[in-house]
Amino acid sequence: MVLEYARNVMGIKDAAHAETDPYASCLFVTPLSCSLVGKTMQVTIKPESKAAAIYQAHSAMEAFYCNFGLNPEYQEQLERAGLEITGKDENGETRIVELVSHPFFIGTLFVPQARSEPGKPHPLILEFCQAALQGKSL
Repeated sequence: MVLEYARNVMGIKDAAHAETDPYASCLFVTPLSCSLVGKTMQVTIKPESKAAAIYQAHSAMEAFYCNFGLNPEYQEQLERAGLEITGKDENGETRIVELVSHPFFIGTLFVPQARSEPGKPHPLILEFCQAALQGKSL
């Protein structure tokens, strides 16, 4: 999501991911300082964000399965271009991004479906499905 936003909205055609192009000159997604594979961590959610409204909370425990994340060098540039960072971990690293002007354009570094249970879907998954059913432009 971050790469597509950088390339197609910000016009940074060489925005790249370190996993697929580790020697690229413009790495928007880089290796994390330590792997988050199999970890559960608290995410602090920005008040008055769509994510906070969906969770009805300002923090959540989430399951992670990743080794890469948003390069902090591009965080401010992304926000100036309209992609808001609305969730961070205890170290202040980006974990949720959203496009405020869109009905549902939310990306996470964690895996929401890992916290879903039969009869109790993750709030982000439920909201995505509700937005689709309401015919919102996804």
